[in-house]
Amino acid sequence: MKIAVLGAGAIGAYVGGMLYRTGADVSLIARGEHLRAIQKSGLRIITARHDITLRIPATDDPADVGPVDFVFLGVKAHQNLSIGAASAPLLGTGTVIVAAQNGVPWWYFHGSGGRHDGARVESVDPGGHVSRLFPPERAIGCVVYCSTEVTDLGVVMHLDGSKFPVGEPCGGRSERLQAFSELMRAAGFRAPMVRDIREQIWIKLMGNAVLNPVSALTGATLEEICRDPMTRQGVEVMMNEVLAVARAYGVTLRVSVAQRVAGAEAVGPHKTSMLQDLEAGKPLELDALVGAVIELGERADVPTPNLRLAHALVRLRATQPDRPGRRWSADAASVATRSPTRTA
Repeated sequence: MKIAVLGAGAIGAYVGGMLYRTGADVSLIARGEHLRAIQKSGLRIITARHDITLRIPATDDPADVGPVDFVFLGVKAHQNLSIGAASAPLLGTGTVIVAAQNGVPWWYFHGSGGRHDGARVESVDPGGHVSRLFPPERAIGCVVYCSTEVTDLGVVMHLDGSKFPVGEPCGGRSERLQAFSELMRAAGFRAPMVRDIREQIWIKLMGNAVLNPVSALTGATLEEICRDPMTRQGVEVMMNEVLAVARAYGVTLRVSVAQRVAGAEAVGPHKTSMLQDLEAGKPLELDALVGAVIELGERADVPTPNLRLAHALVRLRATQPDRPGRRWSADAASVATRSPTRTA
């Protein structure tokens, strides 16, 4: 099996490196100084058990790699448009795209059945452009329960977790799903094949859609947010809005709000990815994590007033001139400021 990791950041490089370590044919697609460090000195992976350096193939040009069996998307959802066109050389006749991204995926309604089957989520697939670059029929879902960090150029540290549930948008256990699950398990990951990947998406989204914006607005860690009685109460209200939207689309979660909050608190003094991106001046995953939930709520006539307020406040905060290291691109800003749109 030939694998390309598109976006060799903290998660992408870690997954790609661990797969490569098993002997899999893996190439990293990266850029900048991080790429040059990997090319020069190799990819260093630090875990609780290992400190290894891998001479893994890495390039900034997908044409150097050519068609692969699996593309592992290691970029954030708002980057799909910018990297999609460049990824064309990776896509052969049977190439599978492993959508290991937070939030509502661009393929969400593909194969879902019922009246929404094939509908577009405008917040993450504006104008259908992402679907044209990454056809939904190529995608398998993947939810990431793994924490890693790029600690230096070419260096990735594993902090916690190794679970990557995978599932077909249409359900069932296909050959391609089984093949990817086996690759991941051989590399030491837990990659169970789940019958309903959308349930897994909403379980994680219940936390991400709420805790990320609250953290970005307050600068607080997960532990601080969940231990403060007033913010905890607000978080619970917002999580119930997320649950109501999920139920409107036939997804009933087996995880309660109380369990989800307790799980977040147990993570400890951790800054969410949105807060880290805000502090680093990077574009935010605002539409995939929050905007898409609001859009889906609007389509199903489910009110999400608190999520709407959080979305608006974070969007405004991200554009303020006093934001440290602000590099808010025009494309990212235009996506973030788009009002939720009802689509067929």
